Amino acid sequence: MNNFLKKLKKIMPSYIEPKFFNDKELLSWNQEQGKKYSESVIQKNKATKIQRILGRSGIRELYKNCSFENYKINHEGHKTVLCAARRYAENFKNSISSFIFSGRPGTGKNHLASAIGNYLILRGNNILIITVADLMSTLKSTFNQTSSKITEEKLLHNFSTVDLLIIDEIGMQIESRYEKMIINQIIDRRSSSQKPTGILSNLNHKKLNSLLGERVLDRMSLGNSLWLTFEWESYRKNVQINQH
Repeated sequence: MNNFLKKLKKIMPSYIEPKFFNDKELLSWNQEQGKKYSESVIQKNKATKIQRILGRSGIRELYKNCSFENYKINHEGHKTVLCAARRYAENFKNSISSFIFSGRPGTGKNHLASAIGNYLILRGNNILIITVADLMSTLKSTFNQTSSKITEEKLLHNFSTVDLLIIDEIGMQIESRYEKMIINQIIDRRSSSQKPTGILSNLNHKKLNSLLGERVLDRMSLGNSLWLTFEWESYRKNVQINQH
């Protein structure tokens, strides 16, 4: 090997700096290149995995690339909710802690909820994000015994057993007794099974408590649960969409 390296050095132009000078350095270089290649394969596999799973997670196209890294920080409030959401995701394993993100539309609630979902999906967790409207529509589709292939009970079981269920747009739906009962039942089942739940809402604590009831909010406060309030103005107006 040393003879080969000497011959190689003779024919190499003088301006080229070799990566190695002996067989030991060559071996080390090969190992390093192999490690880099393996890491690139792992990243590609992760990307493939997330694209495959996200189709079933309920994370909308707009939020599929959301991460903690690309959450824009314009003030201290942004930094506070980002750190809290990241900490929640990092401490998720074996945790029963739920979270509530409340505040005005366009303030970053969905971005951080999706960032939590994307982070956990890459670590093998089952995540489902669903709006109240879609949740109720899916459940009501089971009422037709002839066309439905799944029962209401089976759907409720699925909603109650995923690793993390995030219910979006709480408070935007018609405040029907059935909807309240279903949300209450799902959260009750999940807390009994020590499964955390996320809630996204434009309502403040008082209105959310009035809508869902103290029992639900009490279930949502188990463990080191998180309530983040997004009190600032919407920054969607600052988002530029490139048109091709």
